[in-house]
Amino acid sequence: MNHVVLEKTSDYSRTEIRNALFRLLAPLGGMGAFVQPGERVLLKPNLLSAKTPEAAVTTNPEVVRAVIEMVRDAGAVPFVGDSPGIGGLQRVAEKCGISRVLAETGTELVEFTESVQVTGPGLFKRFELARPYLQADRVINLPKLKTHGMMTMTCAVKNLFGAVVGAGKIAWHLRAGEDRELFARMLLEIYQLRMPDLNIVDAITAMEGDGPSGGDPRHVGLLIAGTNAVSVDVVAAEILGIPKKFLYLERVAEKLALAGVDRSSIHLSGYPVSDALIRDFQLPPISDVQFGLPRFLSRHIRHYFTAYPYPIPEKCKLCGICRDACPPGAMEFRDGALFIDYPRCIRCFCCRELCPEHALGIREGRLLRMIRKCI
Repeated sequence: MNHVVLEKTSDYSRTEIRNALFRLLAPLGGMGAFVQPGERVLLKPNLLSAKTPEAAVTTNPEVVRAVIEMVRDAGAVPFVGDSPGIGGLQRVAEKCGISRVLAETGTELVEFTESVQVTGPGLFKRFELARPYLQADRVINLPKLKTHGMMTMTCAVKNLFGAVVGAGKIAWHLRAGEDRELFARMLLEIYQLRMPDLNIVDAITAMEGDGPSGGDPRHVGLLIAGTNAVSVDVVAAEILGIPKKFLYLERVAEKLALAGVDRSSIHLSGYPVSDALIRDFQLPPISDVQFGLPRFLSRHIRHYFTAYPYPIPEKCKLCGICRDACPPGAMEFRDGALFIDYPRCIRCFCCRELCPEHALGIREGRLLRMIRKCI
């Protein structure tokens, strides 16, 4: 059985978080069951971009603080590392409150800059993953529970995409981003290369709607923990009431028969999941748009059957972040405005994920709108 524990938590006050984490980990054997004295332990939070904790884009700093203290109390040496989607790690850590916690606890911040080539476990033959991620004695995964425009939900498995260094993420979006199930397969293979020793999800304030960066904070009031990241994601999706047809990671994990994806194999303890269910959690706007059109259709034809990003001129600051991050290079500035070359656009929606101004909306193709009216 794959053990997943829920703990009800009202807020991010320091004492509340520390006590809640002790209760959360107790059924799993406590922190001492996962780290040993002298080990270097990587804490991998979600540090997507430079946003304040209140925006619910990143893992809350008080969760990181409490885990640092628990790892240190167990005799191990914690350090924090990630590769943000936007900006340098130092700036992101400062804005989201992590830098203050690290300074106060004397904890090292390690930016993922150097990668190591490893052999893939399945479809993809090679990966380049961050050296600190691969060489740490232990990895504690600290994801933020959020919606995600492409994967519908980002939690434990998706958070490990941060182990891909910098521009490598763009390359993977270009290689696999046009097909959601292929992208999910890639994420699951990264997960299999180095499974975290422990996953602790910050779901006290989650993000709903236009996640993972432009959605709305939503109080869920939970911490979730487990050793199997797939099982943690299955339980998180159940709590949010997300239909399986939108859960590409879970569906692909089932096809691969990965451990932990079968709900009957998951043992739940702590706060009752029946009391944790949310009935009206808002999904991202493209959660019901399928990418499964035949590849032989030209990109021109596919445009009419799919949703696509479009610029919102009154919000756009022409900062160039979306243009520089676009995997197929489908964006440019023309006459003082953002232009998207739709035949080249692969609908990965990286532009929307990374835009700090939320200046990109979504439109459905003409034929897709017609089909919806007929259903």
